[in-house]
Amino acid sequence: MRRLLVLILLAAILITSGAIPALAKSENWGLSFPHLGETPVGTATPEALLELNAYFVGDTSEKVIYLTFDAGFENGNTPPILDALKAAEIPAAFFLVGTYIRDNPDLIRRMVEEGHTVGNHTMRHPDMSAITDRERFQAELMEVERHYEEIIGAPMTKLYRPPNGKYSTENLKLAQELGYTTLFWSLAYVDWNVDAQPSRQQAFDKLIPRIHPGAIVMLHNTSSTNAEIMAELIGKYQELGYRFGCVTELVR
Repeated sequence: MRRLLVLILLAAILITSGAIPALAKSENWGLSFPHLGETPVGTATPEALLELNAYFVGDTSEKVIYLTFDAGFENGNTPPILDALKAAEIPAAFFLVGTYIRDNPDLIRRMVEEGHTVGNHTMRHPDMSAITDRERFQAELMEVERHYEEIIGAPMTKLYRPPNGKYSTENLKLAQELGYTTLFWSLAYVDWNVDAQPSRQQAFDKLIPRIHPGAIVMLHNTSSTNAEIMAELIGKYQELGYRFGCVTELVR
């Protein structure tokens, strides 16, 4: 017993010191920004995530941004966002729940036709970290794939974003076994509450100082603020010397 306690204590010390890049059993994705303009600290390290074919940031040596949008439902703000992306010839990724795909086939076709990537945000947006059964986990992703293929006539790109950023090590392993690359994010702001939208200035105060090389930016399609500022936001990032990459660059 004494030896076991010593081993447990030693493992805890190694993990805390960073000698073992650990992932929590079940966790909510989160970020801290010790230095503005630099890669934030995530709940897990890039190295630990890479072993599970997961990312929260791209190439940190290049001024590249990956724009991504999480979409659970449609409230009229997606078309103006798409308009701004089209005008600037900027690619983005839309992580869609299955019901969104099923109910908005014209928007799905437009996304694909205009060069955007559609990713998998699960069928019903559950807490995936609570799902330990492989068949249930797989069903959440495959049902989305089916709706997408019925509309587009081609397979989805195998990109997965856990709803609400809730994940477990086992979830990431299952996604990897199913051929998926998991994408978290390295920059976001509180844009999801449609009844309490941030002002234009509040959005820029969060999204401009915290931008960094390799940033995976997560926004919500339901945000009227995002629809209003998208063209200007793109321009501000370009003025800072950033280019906009396609998330498929990250797929292994």
